[in-house]
Amino acid sequence: MRTVVDLLVVGAGPVGLALALALKDSGLNIVLADARTREAVAADPRDLALAHGSRLTLQRLGVWDAFPKTAIEHIHISQQGGLGRTLIDAADHDLPALGYVAAAGALAAALRSAVDAAGIPVLDETEVTHLAPGADDVVASLASAGTIATTLHARLAACAEGGLRTGDANIVEHDYRQHALIAHVEADGGHRHTAFERFTGEGPVALLPRGDGYALVHVARPDTADTLLALDDAAYLARLQTHLGGRVRLTGVGPRLRYPLVLRYRRSAIGERTVWLGNAAQTLHPVAGQGFNLALRDVWALADILRQANMAAPRADAAPATTAPAGRLDPGAPALLQRYAASRELDRLGTIRFTDTLVRVFSNELAPLRHARGAALFALDAVSPLRNFIARRMMFGARAWP
Repeated sequence: MRTVVDLLVVGAGPVGLALALALKDSGLNIVLADARTREAVAADPRDLALAHGSRLTLQRLGVWDAFPKTAIEHIHISQQGGLGRTLIDAADHDLPALGYVAAAGALAAALRSAVDAAGIPVLDETEVTHLAPGADDVVASLASAGTIATTLHARLAACAEGGLRTGDANIVEHDYRQHALIAHVEADGGHRHTAFERFTGEGPVALLPRGDGYALVHVARPDTADTLLALDDAAYLARLQTHLGGRVRLTGVGPRLRYPLVLRYRRSAIGERTVWLGNAAQTLHPVAGQGFNLALRDVWALADILRQANMAAPRADAAPATTAPAGRLDPGAPALLQRYAASRELDRLGTIRFTDTLVRVFSNELAPLRHARGAALFALDAVSPLRNFIARRMMFGARAWP
């Protein structure tokens, strides 16, 4: 007898786990699968910038207090070698913080504990090697170490990890020819809950409050990144300090990692009985820290549409997991997926274009653009409605609401 579920979530990282948790009381039969071990997911060292809107979502999911995070109360934006600066302050918006910084692994661990408590099964160390959508379901091929390959039938597959392959006609790709160096840095006097975004000719340098120090994202050309990685800690800090000026004095740096920056996104984030979320739908430049926040807004919107549709569907006794659920919502119905895609188009494409435009405009040393950037930063600082619009967009997305 074949195994059938309503929803297969591919990827048990923060995005996939958040979707499962958002649907825990929906009546849908859900299972997650991830090729990694549970411990590997919880050990993810990457830092996530969580906007205020993401805090509201994580509070709704009941996990906000279950992991450590550092508040961002002030954001200082400036450019190297040019005039103009903008300061965005949480107090101007009657908020405790504009955003927060947390380890991706810590957030994943908190979400996983909540998913386990909800009784939603997670297939660890199980790779989804193929998805074959059909008229009524998606046939997923599963492979686990030391076991015979199996199949699972799902009426909807939500892919929350990977899958943005070069050459796919549905995928738009742009290589920024930039690499990001990430590290933890210490500063004299601590961070005072202030984040810095400093634009340079090669790319932005961001310092995000994290614990007692800062999470650093240092964007540079690939050849410059080679040079920076070859420097010892003292020489690297001196080089970094020249970018930042006197606003903050760095005193220490941890191990440096690098990764290339490429914009990739699907023209359409839905397919036949398939929806792509998070890094499976788009990978963005880290400027403004919008990637995970966009993903979480997508997750909440999809869960909300499925919950509402399921409440309106004819009720029937829940079928066992080994048979096709009858008389209930079909979560993979084309009309539902199209409704989801339409509801997210403005925010999704708007955030992609907003981030991409920031990179292209601010990673340029042409004198006219440098002067225009300075004027724009002056205007942003002087005109409070404009500054408030930018702040709300960063907190809530292109629709500028929670």
